[in-house]
Amino acid sequence: MLLLLNLFAYVHARAMTHFVDTAAQTPSPEQLSLSGKAAVLLTGVRVARPTNQRTPADVGLPFSVHSIASLDGRLLEAWHVAAEDPRGICLLFHGYAESKSRLIEEAAVFHDMGFDVLLLDFRGCGGSEGDVTTIGYREADDVAAAIAYVQDTIPSQTMVLFGRSMGSAAVMRAAAVHDIQPSAIVLECPFDRLLSTTRNRFAAMGVPAFPAAELLVFWGGIQFGDSGFNHNPAENARSVQCPTMLIHGAQDPRVTEVELKNVFNNLAGGKHLVEFPGVGHASCRAADPTRWRRLIEAFLDDDLHHSARPER
Repeated sequence: MLLLLNLFAYVHARAMTHFVDTAAQTPSPEQLSLSGKAAVLLTGVRVARPTNQRTPADVGLPFSVHSIASLDGRLLEAWHVAAEDPRGICLLFHGYAESKSRLIEEAAVFHDMGFDVLLLDFRGCGGSEGDVTTIGYREADDVAAAIAYVQDTIPSQTMVLFGRSMGSAAVMRAAAVHDIQPSAIVLECPFDRLLSTTRNRFAAMGVPAFPAAELLVFWGGIQFGDSGFNHNPAENARSVQCPTMLIHGAQDPRVTEVELKNVFNNLAGGKHLVEFPGVGHASCRAADPTRWRRLIEAFLDDDLHHSARPER
């Protein structure tokens, strides 16, 4: 029985971290029927390799395509949208099983605020090389590579980072491992530990998380070459020294409020927590574009300083 459970965990871990080209995307746990959930529990999810279905030109933004070498040599694709007389540059990092095209609207807002923007495809996604994801662990190397590329080719005094979900985890790990020093960071729906978000996926399926979540994290770590139990954005948050805005959907089933506070409380610099009522693990900008822009614009306009008092 124990051997069978480990085999299932290995298969699931591989399915979640290795994209496929032709299979249909498995729906989210909340969308699956009872029989669908049973099938997923037996065979694992099938995650289609993310592609870019749109470009910044679709929202009227001229852009250039850049190729960036990550720290392990794989080539990453980025889009750069230049601003006239920019006040700085904003780098945007997407979530799990997504690509940079999912952040075009967010990039357009930052551009309208006067920033150059650079959108990056993580390894295995969009126009970048590979077909494997490590859910923010090795993607931290991609964040560091993008920052180094910008510093070498698009010099700017002010650098802002925006990350959603896995992208926010990668940004915090880059702060801990690569000592990145941006001017400010905006994090949207970050998970506190890989184990926590894995447990929450089992909860969404309506099945007990223990010990399956622990086994999934163990075998996932084996597959990307380190312990999955070391992938803890909340601990990495202790290395984030710059002003940080943390944005969260109040109905997020992937990141509980307790888990969010674990990240927020460990942020070492000035910090500000904003909650969007009725929003799940999704774009808060899409849910309330006016408020999303107002809050971020105020955060960046106020000399990149903000209080630690949560706004409700």
